[in-house]
Amino acid sequence: MASGDSFLESNEELDDLTDSGSDYEATTKSTKRKKRAVPIPGPLPPKKPRRKAALRVTSSPPPPDQRRQHSRVTSPRPDNRGREESQGISADDLYDAVRSGKSAMVTVVDEWLDSYKQSREAGLLVLINFIVQSCGCKGVVSREMFASMQNAEIISTLTKEFNEDSVNYPLCNPGPQLKRFKAGLCEFAQVLVRSCRNSIVYDEYLFPALMALLTGLSDSQVRAFRHTSTLLAMKLMTGLVEVAVIVSVQLQTTQRRYDMENSKRANDRASGRLEELQATIKELRENREELSSMMNGTFRGVFVHRYRDRLPDIRAACIEELGLWLKSDPEHFLNDGCLKYLGWTLHDKQCPVRLQCVRALQGLYQEKEFIGRLELFTSRFKERMLSMVLDKESDVAVEVVNLLLLIQQGTEEDLKEEECGHIYPLVYASHRGLASAAGLFLYHKLKSVIASDSQGNDKRDNATFFQILISFYIQSEFHEHGAYLVDSLWGAAGTEFRDWDTMTALLLQETGLLYEEEGTLIELMMCAIRQAAQATPPVGRTQGKKTLNTKDKKVQEQDRRRITTHFIPLLPQLLAKYSADAGKVSLLLKAPLYFDLEMYNSAPQLEKYLHLLLSQICGIVEKHTEISVLEACAHLASTLCSDRYTFSSRANLAFSQLMDGLTECFSTYLDDLLQGTADDDDTYSAAIALKRIAALSSARDPTGWKLFDSCLKLLKSRIESGELNKELMVSALKCAAFHLMWAKVNAVNSTPSEADLKRLKKEMHSFCGVSQTCLSLTQTEIRDQAFELLCDMLLLYSASSSRSEALQTLVHLPSESLRSDMAAFLLDHIFSDTDDAELNEGEEEMKITLLQRKRNQLAGYCKLVIYGVMDLIAATDIFKHYSKYFKDFGDIIKETVSKSKLINPVLSAKTVGLSLQQLFSEMFTEDHSRQDLGEIRELAKKLAMSFGIDLHRIRKPLVALHMDGIRFAFREPQEGEEQCPNAPFFEILSEFSFKLLQQDRAQLAAFLKSKCSSAALSWPSFRMYQRSLEGRSAKGRGLEEEGDGVSPHNTPVAKRKRTTAQGSSVSSVGRESWLEGSSIHSSLQTPALTSTVQRQPAKLLAAGEPRPTQSEMGLTGPESDEEFSEGSNMRKVRPKKRHQLSSSQTGTTVDQQSLNSHLTLLSLIEDDMAEREDIEDYESDSEHESEYTLPSKRDNLVSVLDELFE
Repeated sequence: MASGDSFLESNEELDDLTDSGSDYEATTKSTKRKKRAVPIPGPLPPKKPRRKAALRVTSSPPPPDQRRQHSRVTSPRPDNRGREESQGISADDLYDAVRSGKSAMVTVVDEWLDSYKQSREAGLLVLINFIVQSCGCKGVVSREMFASMQNAEIISTLTKEFNEDSVNYPLCNPGPQLKRFKAGLCEFAQVLVRSCRNSIVYDEYLFPALMALLTGLSDSQVRAFRHTSTLLAMKLMTGLVEVAVIVSVQLQTTQRRYDMENSKRANDRASGRLEELQATIKELRENREELSSMMNGTFRGVFVHRYRDRLPDIRAACIEELGLWLKSDPEHFLNDGCLKYLGWTLHDKQCPVRLQCVRALQGLYQEKEFIGRLELFTSRFKERMLSMVLDKESDVAVEVVNLLLLIQQGTEEDLKEEECGHIYPLVYASHRGLASAAGLFLYHKLKSVIASDSQGNDKRDNATFFQILISFYIQSEFHEHGAYLVDSLWGAAGTEFRDWDTMTALLLQETGLLYEEEGTLIELMMCAIRQAAQATPPVGRTQGKKTLNTKDKKVQEQDRRRITTHFIPLLPQLLAKYSADAGKVSLLLKAPLYFDLEMYNSAPQLEKYLHLLLSQICGIVEKHTEISVLEACAHLASTLCSDRYTFSSRANLAFSQLMDGLTECFSTYLDDLLQGTADDDDTYSAAIALKRIAALSSARDPTGWKLFDSCLKLLKSRIESGELNKELMVSALKCAAFHLMWAKVNAVNSTPSEADLKRLKKEMHSFCGVSQTCLSLTQTEIRDQAFELLCDMLLLYSASSSRSEALQTLVHLPSESLRSDMAAFLLDHIFSDTDDAELNEGEEEMKITLLQRKRNQLAGYCKLVIYGVMDLIAATDIFKHYSKYFKDFGDIIKETVSKSKLINPVLSAKTVGLSLQQLFSEMFTEDHSRQDLGEIRELAKKLAMSFGIDLHRIRKPLVALHMDGIRFAFREPQEGEEQCPNAPFFEILSEFSFKLLQQDRAQLAAFLKSKCSSAALSWPSFRMYQRSLEGRSAKGRGLEEEGDGVSPHNTPVAKRKRTTAQGSSVSSVGRESWLEGSSIHSSLQTPALTSTVQRQPAKLLAAGEPRPTQSEMGLTGPESDEEFSEGSNMRKVRPKKRHQLSSSQTGTTVDQQSLNSHLTLLSLIEDDMAEREDIEDYESDSEHESEYTLPSKRDNLVSVLDELFE
């Protein structure tokens, strides 16, 4: 190329081009195929004869027999595809080689080149038919078509003969076949250019003809043609760019040699050398001009139109190749005229296009020498790139963060601090890839700050790193998400986070860190210990179960040993320093959980550190009253006392001594508490001692200290006296419950005597009595704790938990009064908004805590129903709140409904009906209104959907529900009531009718008739219910003809039949009406072929004739233009066989034949109502671009339900 202006001389004019393919049209209309021209606006410069003419391949005319063989256009036959020559490779061979991916592409291309050198026309025809076949078209370009038709006519013929056997074409087939074919097709185009780059690419025949055809196909309305040809054209263009770069390098080298030779004196020059170099320079310039001409035509004829195509895959392919051109040939492409396409495509509405655009920019910003040329682009589109870090597609956001890191590292001005502020919060995002990319950005930013003040000391640099990171964490204000920050930085800063020496040195030094900074460093250190020891991401970032490979397991074991070796001697020092701080010490107590605890016995000197650790734990228990610290101590005590470790006896002894001291302290004040003579200090001391005992009882068996009777006496005396101390009574309830739990565990693991079992059952009975009394107390904490412990104890002592015959004595069933009190608690304190109303608007955290507590209580009650402790009828109090409290408890109630159906389907359905009847009856106790009835009907709809779609399986439950509902609706009025007060219940019952099979409808209709009186026939609600029973029999006759009671789950979706002038098929109407009335809807899927240009009004019929409707054509229009173009699993639209027509319709006129021809074409080409808007007008999907989501502290829904119900 002579200069940058020789290519894309008028780049700005490209903005005004339309998708009509004017370049191609101008070329094809001006000349015939035999006088082919390159598809470039304006005439090309005349080619001069070359010296190396022997390298060109001359055209040889085909033999007469072959000309006769293709003298006429025949109908397409696959077995004749590409057989223009009796010898050589065929189009089928090329297609099979590309599709299979098993053949060496160089060998395939060389074989085709041999046939091309024998006959240029035949070889080009094979290549053209290969392209047509790659588009999925069954048509064939014959020799006569090739010789007599222009490209536009050939494409039009192929479009009409397009045999639509499938909605898919090779480039959109799902699965690995698509990747294999696309890779093979791209490799074929690259190898073709590489093999032809020395001679054939300049023969003025093959590539101009090929590019002209591809340009025409790329402007086709058939998506298969447009997609395949655009991809091939872009890949060929990439190959031509590579050849042009090589030619430019050769030209520069030859020019230098010519200048050097010319600078010599005449006597020193080699004879003829100067003339030879001058001829070579001339030929290279001609080659460069020809390549520039072909690239210019391809860019203008294909890329400029297709980079804004309607199909995202086409746009993505164009942008991907543009990135390669910019990087391969920056002298001619890396300018504002080409970069603007990348800038505009950043606003594309489809994720794959934006992704390819960002990756193309990454390739440019990686090159240091390109940074200067990208300054204007960076300043213009930096704001857009910064906004894309919140892209709704996480893959795009990840690549954008990586791009901004390249800009940060490569540009001189860097990103400003407020611009970096867009990226920093992403380290807390729930998507791990995005968080890791943001962590890498943050790490490089921190290291750049450290490097400016570095003194070459690695330890000092690590200390500075932690100080800066602590400041960042404190300022970010996400103080409960340290694990997510560490996980984000782990890939980049793993070495720094494994520097345990620096972290502990900062914590143990007397001065250096502030109070808040010490707490932050301890939190980050503990998160790093967990990350290294477990080698798993925190909750919310786990993407399936990932098994560690051998290398990762080895690294994990090494990290765990290093952690243990380092912290065994230092942990007692850290606990001693921070023992007074509840928050810090609760974090430090988690460290031994990640140790290799067997190392305590590996060396005698390490045993003393075990003794120090046990002493520190016992001291912390005696010092703190916070529940978080006590639970951390209990968890660690449970681990250290495990029988897996040889030192467990020492740990058991230490904690037994601790329990002895606490029990003795509690017993000291017990008598005064029972007699009512204890003062406030004594009460507080006893409550704290009991609280510590309750915390340790969760980890150790407390039955040996025999505290159950003391706790029960204390509870009874406090309830009788009315002196309700929250701390004391809650701790007493917990101690008594833990005693019963451990006693049941001991009974299961041993063979207790009959007297022990009776005593344990008596203790359980006493505990339930005291807890039942606590349910009516005004103290919220005591009341809630009693309800939760009751749910746990009743489940633990239920028949399902006592499967052995010896333990059947322990089975304790709740009394009727207890059932009633628990149901009342459910209604008064769970399905109630009084507690929420008492909280102020700013107390959001308290509201979340209150909701979580209510969810746990409801789940505990639901477990009693599911496991048979409560009767299934008790679930009515739960089911009737399904709609009202769906937002807070919908998942729990739905799971309970589902589980109840597995226990007893009929009884579950009756319970659903009973809950609706109770709501209906409650409606009369208040003001009767249609609004209340509408709310009950809405609940009925939700409950009806819970029955599923297998209508055979739910027949008996639904019939039972309807019969109970009919009896309830016809209930005799009581004294003082109006006639038939429950008649409106029929409206509620009708919501369940659509799930009934036909034979069940008939049975219920007969039952309804036997129950109703003559007066009932005039009730509107009765008539509504009667119509709901008769509705399907009237509408679904077409379905019942195929078989009575066929479940929609197993019934294929009915295809719409084409309507005739007289009307539509009865069975078709019946089926469509039934589908519209059922809960299962279907819509005709989108055709696969789309248009990118606005079609002119179709001239299908003669003037004055009525325009055929879509139903008459056998086509069904889409609901929206977006749905029409972007459907993935698309059903083909095929003409259906009509029913026998009358004699007046049997004749086929010429107009009807023309109409059928046009209809076939319309079945291939979709109707675009308007041209797709220019990419410059793309708007950012700001309303869809969600901000980064913080990982929740609460477990996800699935794990919660598993925990609740398994």
